[in-house]
Amino acid sequence: MSEKPFLSDVKELRRRARQHIESGAVTNGYRADREKVINLLNEALATEIVCVLRYKRHYFMAQGIHADPIAAEFLQHANEEQGHADQLAGRITQLGGSPNFNPEGLLMRSHSEYIEGTTLVEMIREDLIAERIAIESYTEMIHFIGEDDITTRRILETILAVEEEHADDLSSFLADMDQDWKNRDRSAG
Repeated sequence: MSEKPFLSDVKELRRRARQHIESGAVTNGYRADREKVINLLNEALATEIVCVLRYKRHYFMAQGIHADPIAAEFLQHANEEQGHADQLAGRITQLGGSPNFNPEGLLMRSHSEYIEGTTLVEMIREDLIAERIAIESYTEMIHFIGEDDITTRRILETILAVEEEHADDLSSFLADMDQDWKNRDRSAG
């Protein structure tokens, strides 16, 4: 094993910690462009808010023979997306920024769209498209941040994993509904 020191000299760590204490959690070791990260996180925040709104609408508008379990899933996804929004807003604040909850321009800041859909299948498809957009967006953000902001990267990775679960859930619903329609066509013919 090498004799390389694990950390900086403890006295040096203490000295640096006393500098710029108004910066809170952002220390001299923070290597990312804080303003760019805050902007990215505010875009992600807008995306999550739009997803919450769309999922909530779909929860209340879901109708039909398959509606109950799918509506329950819409509500679960809405609640999880709200949790993501809260995590992102918290991290923005921790980085010294201001979370942008202003409804004006929300759709312009969001990566996903707010498309309502009129049928259950359309709702599922629109939510799946939005999840796929979120997956791509979070993946790009994670690569952009890299090792420069480990905490933000970890938050984004956690959110990404949930977005992938959402996409898988929605894809399964579409496959089940498609199979149900094929079975109905066979029995009617």
